[in-house]
Amino acid sequence: MPAAPDRGQARRPRLLVFFGMIASGKSTLARAFADRHGFSYYNTDRVRKELAGLSATTRCAEGVGQGIYSPAFTARTYQAMLERAREDLRHGRAGVVLDGSYSRRSERARVLELAAGLGVEVRFVLCSCSDAEVLRRLELRARDPQAVSDGRWEIYLAQKERFQAPDELRPEQLVRIDTDAPPDVLLDRLDVLVPTA
Repeated sequence: MPAAPDRGQARRPRLLVFFGMIASGKSTLARAFADRHGFSYYNTDRVRKELAGLSATTRCAEGVGQGIYSPAFTARTYQAMLERAREDLRHGRAGVVLDGSYSRRSERARVLELAAGLGVEVRFVLCSCSDAEVLRRLELRARDPQAVSDGRWEIYLAQKERFQAPDELRPEQLVRIDTDAPPDVLLDRLDVLVPTA
């Protein structure tokens, strides 16, 4: 059993990024982790649609890199995520969870820069699962009228081609997790890998 934290030393605020390919389970896990620990939670799909003036469940069938998924709109979305995290951490939140693909090193670099500037701990949680499980989840999502993500198989394949491995992150900044297990099991595993107390 881990030792109790020294009550004379408050833990630094935490900034966690749950990232990876679409349908990798990152949003389910990120939201559950944030809820369990009372952290703020921001999701790129929701923020993107909010910026576009759309409801979260509005389906956008644009092709890869088009419409609200264009590089310019994507950059705007990730900037909004950073700004929300910055505000929450400056106002004393114990932690913030950012949930998105973060497939480019430049996107991750801006998170690292923010964490360094605010003096907060940062951890990236790379979520992954098999192609077969991705396909199963995408098929379920396509039939769910409350689904927020517009991810489709062809988008997943395109994303897989351009995803930049997180080789720039130090070992202590990166946690890799296979999301095939049930969420409760994964959350308990994360509480060991990413202690928050």
